[in-house]
Amino acid sequence: MDNMDMSVNRKIIKYVNGKLIDTDDHIVSEFPLTIIVNDQEFATMVCTPTHFEEMVIGFLASEGVIRFYDDIKSLHIDESTGFAYITLHVDIAPDQQQYTKRFIGSCCGKSRQFYFQNDVKTAKTSTAKLTITPEQCIQLMGDMQSSSIVFKDTGGVHNAALCTAEELLVSMTDIGRHNALDKLYGYSILNKISVRDKIIVFSGRISSEVLVKAAKIGVGIVLSKSAPTDLAIKLAEDLNITAVGFIRGQSFNVYSHPERIKAD
Repeated sequence: MDNMDMSVNRKIIKYVNGKLIDTDDHIVSEFPLTIIVNDQEFATMVCTPTHFEEMVIGFLASEGVIRFYDDIKSLHIDESTGFAYITLHVDIAPDQQQYTKRFIGSCCGKSRQFYFQNDVKTAKTSTAKLTITPEQCIQLMGDMQSSSIVFKDTGGVHNAALCTAEELLVSMTDIGRHNALDKLYGYSILNKISVRDKIIVFSGRISSEVLVKAAKIGVGIVLSKSAPTDLAIKLAEDLNITAVGFIRGQSFNVYSHPERIKAD
């Protein structure tokens, strides 16, 4: 793991079976990172302090500030002060400057107004042709959950993984569901991974924010162990994304574009 510790150990009092007991507990870390682009304060993200570089690159790409890693002239992250300094080869476009100095919380998504003003411009309609079997859906979810050591220790993070139909390629963890997806996006940009034929496996619910993030990344299938929202399903239908939820045990629900799920 790069960057800082994702959890800390604290002494707590636990109530169990009618008794108060002194014990230790693992608590997930929370860290504010302020992003400075071309000497302008752009956003402050509250995140789990790991994979900063991937998260910042994925975030800027999802905002439409960059398209490729080569758009960045320099990137420096100062963990001691909580600042990420990015210099681009070009100035920030005027329509992006109006969103500077935003605070991106760890749990709540962006406002509906922000989504319609900016996110829809960078969301892509999927052209993915890949298919997946029900057994592969269940296996990928199991693989992601079993690999999440931080969730097992703290119970306080979201997990997201970029996968083929056969295996997990990379898994990311964060207290913010959108941060975990940005980390995946940044990882794929840094490593020049084609995402059109990939799948996102996600631990949280499929909200409209999560669906739009998946569309920005460019995948055609999103698998979740939780529920979708009605707006997320509408967006999935419009953006040609297969949304699968409630993957638990040997069952799941397909909410949009079921043609990519191929049962024997």
